[in-house]
Amino acid sequence: MILLKERIKELRLEKNLSQKDLAEKLGASQRSISSWETGARQPDFETLEKLTKFFNVTADYLLGFSDKI
Repeated sequence: MILLKERIKELRLEKNLSQKDLAEKLGASQRSISSWETGARQPDFETLEKLTKFFNVTADYLLGFSDKI
């Protein structure tokens, strides 16, 4: 099963964004993006919602429960 950390990085790279770019678009810090992508931390619910809207994916896809975008 794909993990959240892998999905975030995969989606970010598909949009050719740096961690800093994504952080600016979400109103987060680059350190937060890095910690999500390494699995050290998880985004909170509000940020998870922002990620799904920004990447236009479902929460199930982002969380790795589904392969359907």
